[in-house]
Amino acid sequence: MIDIEDIKAARSRIHDAVRHTPILEVRQWRDALPCKVTMKLELQQVTGSFKARGAMNRVRTLSPAQLAHGLVTASGGNHGLAIARTGYVAGVPTKIFLPTNVAPDKIPKFKGWSADIEIIGHNFDEANHHALAYAAQTGATYVHPFADADVVAGQGTLGLEILEDMPEIDVVLVAIGGGGLAAGLGTAIKTLRPDIRVIGIEPVGAPTLHAAMAAGHVVTLDKIDTCVPTMAARTTHPAVLTLIQNSLESVVLVTDEAMRKAAQSLWFENGIAADLSGAAAIAALQSGAFRPDPGSHVCAIVCGAGNDGQS
Repeated sequence: MIDIEDIKAARSRIHDAVRHTPILEVRQWRDALPCKVTMKLELQQVTGSFKARGAMNRVRTLSPAQLAHGLVTASGGNHGLAIARTGYVAGVPTKIFLPTNVAPDKIPKFKGWSADIEIIGHNFDEANHHALAYAAQTGATYVHPFADADVVAGQGTLGLEILEDMPEIDVVLVAIGGGGLAAGLGTAIKTLRPDIRVIGIEPVGAPTLHAAMAAGHVVTLDKIDTCVPTMAARTTHPAVLTLIQNSLESVVLVTDEAMRKAAQSLWFENGIAADLSGAAAIAALQSGAFRPDPGSHVCAIVCGAGNDGQS
């Protein structure tokens, strides 16, 4: 699907249109974490998540003729926002199909990027069905949130930044929805630093990649039972799974409540407004779902913004 050269090319392609996000060491928290932790604050990326990287890389591979028909996607929220902003920057219309469980605080943001949104379907798969039909009817370019090589390569640029900013880390914790971020950054990190462990995190109620890695092939879950729309894919893409099998050591599971508590900790301790997926890495440490080796230095990716920790 992609390799390190695709990720490096993506970085050259998008460097002027996304942010190199900051890092912050976890210090002086009321309840100490079990190891040294440095957070990669990707929630400060444009549109509030890493999704801006992949969206911009995909759009910058399109011809003017392709762009003229606009962009369309389905999303639990963050990918849709990234496509909306990318379309705004490119000067083309965007159509975003959202499931009914999309976080309400994200709706005004779509309007701020002049996107045309339609809330339809109970989950990503149902919304995605409508997005594909719209693309077929209108000629708009459909951008999949994770099963697209250019999108995955764009997400991989986050891995390059992590290695530059934190060359001394031992472990990277990354939230998983469909797997595009884990596949991209995992490829970058394991190619350049195979000694670093990469651990994925999924909700207990949506263990898509956890099940696929155990089975050795793509698995489609019968149902999803999580309130985190950005981590609620029922299946992944075979090429994404292959990249994850080659780069992730394991996938651990956390409850929705653990993610909510972690989001509250981020807000209470640092004034960091993360959504539940953005809090997943901290949740894995706080809950004990991931137990680091003594003396480990962990990079916890705070991948998405939201107000979940403020309630």
